[in-house]
Amino acid sequence: MTSGADHTDRMNDFARRRVAELAGRGFGGYILKRGSPSCGMERVKLYAESGARSRSGTGLFARALGEALPLLPVEDEGRLENARRRENFITRVFAYRRLAALRESRPRPADVAAFHAAHEYLLLAHRPAAYARLGGLVAELEDPPRDRGLDRYRDGFMRALCVPATPEKHGRVRRRIMSVFVNRLSAREKRELLGVISDHERGLILIRRS
Repeated sequence: MTSGADHTDRMNDFARRRVAELAGRGFGGYILKRGSPSCGMERVKLYAESGARSRSGTGLFARALGEALPLLPVEDEGRLENARRRENFITRVFAYRRLAALRESRPRPADVAAFHAAHEYLLLAHRPAAYARLGGLVAELEDPPRDRGLDRYRDGFMRALCVPATPEKHGRVRRRIMSVFVNRLSAREKRELLGVISDHERGLILIRRS
């Protein structure tokens, strides 16, 4: 037997308070419960007054979390069963924390430039155009950098990682890395390495990063 009481407003208030508490804890990512009325990211059941049901909703807590912390890496537990989504989520979690640590260190422009250079290949594997665009932001930073400039860099960085890496983009990055030491390789070694890269792009082999 149901009471007919509407707890939506109370739940929204609770969600906003809880998100505000969590925001101060410095966590790097959040995994939500699949299909939950509070935590589901997608396909949450919605019921109309007529009794009709659809799966087009978002959980109340999940919505509040996304609105308050739009750049925080968030995933649904079910979606993490997909290997590429899982890898992307973990990548974003580490990047989010590194960016937070950079910000907390009160960096000079040279520190941000070094951070950007260290993540060149990561950005190129996700969104190549973002690397140059973010480099432009780094070049425009004041000394010391203002919060607004650091925020723009962080926002662009995290949004770039939301674009999934693909075997094709990984292949281009590996060829770029190969160009650094290609003169040290014999003709046979060059053919072998290019063959491995090509096979990975075509999905014939899996290259695991150590």
